[in-house]
Formats: sequence, C-alpha cells, structure tokens
Amino acid sequence: MRERWNHNIHYHPKILQAVPDGAERALDIGCGEGMLARELREVVPDVTGIDLDAPSLELARGYGDGVSYVHGDFLEYPLESASYDMIGSVATLHHVDARVGLLRMRELLRPGGALVVVGLARTRLPRDLPYEVAGMVVGTAHRAVKGYWQHSAPLVWPPPMTFPEMRDLAVDVLPGATYRRHLLYRYSITWKKPT
Repeated sequence: MRERWNHNIHYHPKILQAVPDGAERALDIGCGEGMLARELREVVPDVTGIDLDAPSLELARGYGDGVSYVHGDFLEYPLESASYDMIGSVATLHHVDARVGLLRMRELLRPGGALVVVGLARTRLPRDLPYEVAGMVVGTAHRAVKGYWQHSAPLVWPPPMTFPEMRDLAVDVLPGATYRRHLLYRYSITWKKPT
C-alpha cells in the first residue's frame, strides 16, 4: 500500500505533519479506500473515515485497520460538532459547494485542532501556464520513478473554482489559514482553530 503514488497521495505527508501533539480523534473526509485514514491511525488512536463511494469504503473496510469507516455525506451525516483534533481531506472539496464544505469542516473541528485540505482547482490559461508546465515536468519525473496508481472513486472535472477563488474563500471562511499552491496541480489550506 505504501508503494502507491499519485498526485493526491504525494501530499499525505503535509496532512500528517500537521497532526497536533496529543491528538485523540481524527477525521478523513472523502477517505476513499482509506490510505490517509490508515496513516493517520498510526499517530492518532481514534480515526474515522467518511465517504459517499460505497465500493471504495468496501475496499477500505477489508484492511481491518482499526479505522471507523462511515458511508455518508460529511455535510449531512450526524458527526459530532467540535469533536475532532485533526481533520484531513484530499481531493474532496471540489465535489461539494466549497464554502459549505469549509464551514462544515470548521464546525467539526475542536478548538485548537488542525485542518488540512488538499484540493484541486481550475486553471486559468495563459496565466497558469507556468504552473501547468512545471506540474507536468515534476509529475512525469515522479511517475517514471514511482509509477502511478489510479483510484477507483468518482471524478469531478473540471473543478468549479479557480485557484485564486479557493485562496480567497479560505481566507474568508478560515481567518488566519495558510493557503499554498503546489506544483502537482493541487493547493493546500492549513488552519488551526482558535482556542
């Protein structure tokens, strides 16, 4: 499992590095087959993964990894508010209304907890051409060394929001959040909920 690589898996370490010391509960939103959830479980005792894709969850549950997998929509499923020390989400936010999604994540996070979202956004050409070319070069190099694993979960393309729109939304909904654009066609939002 650790041998798999793609543009999403590449950014799992960013989420794992943000886990607060002493974190007891973590939530992986859009967990798919559970790769990030299992990695979180190595450092957080109580991990829940939630996803709408039943076939992916069936694969995740086959690992017997101590993660609680929930079939549902994180926007509506009755998860307990302010109960997670760590929330990670990879390539999920563009499947929902991003503002509503970030507000829900903010609601589920405990004061002092960390939220890391790795997402996809729509490029604007020609402005984003340097990022696209750099991403192609770096991605090709990674694929040559590591191969490429294609997940089985549903795709949404193109993403509804542009990179600048996601940056502005993150700043608006999560004051003090750090937004970064990454080479492999991704952005990240990192936020610590005030205590």
